[in-house]
Amino acid sequence: MNILIALAAALSFAAPSPALAQAQRQPASQTPDVIFVPTPQDVVDDMLRLANVQKGDVLYDLGSGDGRIAITAARKYGIKATGIDIDPERIREANENAKKAEVTDLVQFRQENLFSADFKDASVITLYLLPDLNVKLRPKLWNELKPGTRIVSHQFEMGSWKPEKKLESNGRTIYFWTVPPKDKRPKLSN
Repeated sequence: MNILIALAAALSFAAPSPALAQAQRQPASQTPDVIFVPTPQDVVDDMLRLANVQKGDVLYDLGSGDGRIAITAARKYGIKATGIDIDPERIREANENAKKAEVTDLVQFRQENLFSADFKDASVITLYLLPDLNVKLRPKLWNELKPGTRIVSHQFEMGSWKPEKKLESNGRTIYFWTVPPKDKRPKLSN
């Protein structure tokens, strides 16, 4: 009997648990470029209204934090929404919030770097990043998104790409752009 116990103990130390093996396969996290500051719910609602979100849209929230924009879009408009954030803690929190809101069938959260993430199927993009990140992200948005894709940013512009609309919401500014056709794109500096 003692031999069996010793053998079982030795095997448990030799073979990693499935959870440990999975954690070892996960890529190392990168440090977020921005600190997490949640968008107030009334601003979330105004962002989605300004983007004219409708049934059938596909929304991506870049730098999704606790998931409130994607969750609100799914809950209010019944659309598919994906949040992308580099911080694993924010992804965990967003998934918990989606469960509480009962929208896990419409919402997913992915831990990825925005600059390598795939969001080509978006019809709406939401952002609450810093101005330099918006400008850095602009070429990817223009090169990968379909013309007509709507982009809404909480608080920060996109450098020399002037917004089509601006909305003041509870002391905050929301900016709106539409991805232009390739032949109609102005030359932009930062």
